[in-house]
Order: sequence, then C-alpha cells, then structure tokens
Amino acid sequence: ADGYYEYIMAECVYSTSDYSDMVFLQSYSFNKVVDVQFNSTVGKFVGYTEEGVKYAENFNKDQAIMQQKKAAVDRFCRHNAQVLDSSVRDKA
Repeated sequence: ADGYYEYIMAECVYSTSDYSDMVFLQSYSFNKVVDVQFNSTVGKFVGYTEEGVKYAENFNKDQAIMQQKKAAVDRFCRHNAQVLDSSVRDKA
C-alpha cells in the first residue's frame, strides 16, 4: 500500500428546512491531512498546512474560481438538498 492519497470532498451542511443556514465546504486533502478548504460562510479558501496556505493564496486570487465556489451553495447545495429532502418527505 505504498503511494500517496489525494482527494477532494464537497459537503453541504444545514439544519433548517428553509436552507437559510446552508454552508458549502470543499476540502482538499493529501494523505488524510486537509491542506486547504473553501467555506462559503468565510467566502474564501483557508490553508491549514504550509502548502495549503500557498494554494489558498493562489485560489483566492483567481476570480473565476472564487465566483464558481461562491455560487456552489445555491447551484450545488440548495439544489441537491431540495431534491433529496423532497424524496425523503414523499416517503414519510
């Protein structure tokens, strides 16, 4: 099992039925350590390692990436939450 493990995880976190507290998180990890994360509440990338700080600085300078990530809370999170929540409620 030699080698490296790199992955990206996107999460949508909320606790209200109107999704008003919806937060989009996207974490970039290497060997199980989170290097950098985008948080829609903070509105930017935050680095947690030496490499991650460099990545965050570069990502935060790129307006195209920032617009895409800031829009993800509506485009990705709210959209999918509405679809999934309605399918669960319809089964109840």
